[in-house]
Amino acid sequence: MPESSRSFWKGHLRLALVSIPVRLVAAERAESEIRLHQIDRVSKQRIRYLKVAPGKGEVKKEDIVSAYEVEPGNYVFLEEEELDALRLASRHTIELSQFVASDEINPIYFDRPYFVLPDGEAAEEGYRVLRDALYAKRRTGVGQLTLRGRENLVALFADDEGQGLILQTLRYEAELKDEAEIFAGIGREKTRADMVRMAEELIDSRMAAFDPGKFKNHYAAALRELVDAKLSKGLSVPVEEEQAPGAKVLDFMEALKRSVGAGAKPEPPRSAPPTKKAGARTPAKAPRKSAAKRRA
Repeated sequence: MPESSRSFWKGHLRLALVSIPVRLVAAERAESEIRLHQIDRVSKQRIRYLKVAPGKGEVKKEDIVSAYEVEPGNYVFLEEEELDALRLASRHTIELSQFVASDEINPIYFDRPYFVLPDGEAAEEGYRVLRDALYAKRRTGVGQLTLRGRENLVALFADDEGQGLILQTLRYEAELKDEAEIFAGIGREKTRADMVRMAEELIDSRMAAFDPGKFKNHYAAALRELVDAKLSKGLSVPVEEEQAPGAKVLDFMEALKRSVGAGAKPEPPRSAPPTKKAGARTPAKAPRKSAAKRRA
């Protein structure tokens, strides 16, 4: 199976008494994200983030327990098996509880997209029937699904061409700030009609069908050019990737002292090289084109 179609989750898509085995595939390209690491300029070591306790140091994974803060300084421990017992129906099933018009969900609720595929030949007929019905009626199913220990609100809909199903995790209403409160400071005075007409004409003059392929991540391209330029000048630096088991994590001053004591001259701080001005960063490409088109 290609890496791009590797299953992220397997379970059942359930609508009333109908249950369809399905699997989720991440819709986002992991390789499209440029990751930068932090390096100690003096010791040439990767900066690691360890889980530590004051006065104890690094804590072993098996000694870490989840806890809920009842009040400042007072916690209730929650064991993994207790948390597992809470993840019931939505842990292995996408339960569709209602359907809405495909343009009814405000995009502010959208979180992360996934492709939904039938899991096995026996599931294909039921999958195609539900896909075609959602596509024909322009409807979106709403339900819940547990992913990574969190119960998510989800939307299920057919893609723009009616080829397959897409699942979009949604934010809960309680996770979003109150729009009325945030916008309360903006004046409600009546705007000039002629200025509004000019704005409308400008908007109309730039109307076009949404084509996400036209938009590029200018920052990512500029960053790759900067890296390539440094590589062409032989400016790559060997970095110690891993520490020996049980090695101490040195702070900057301690690393500096040891480097000087070993006879190594610390490199003088270098100012950051000039970079090209990057344009605004475009949002991550998501397959939710249908809502944008229909909303327009």
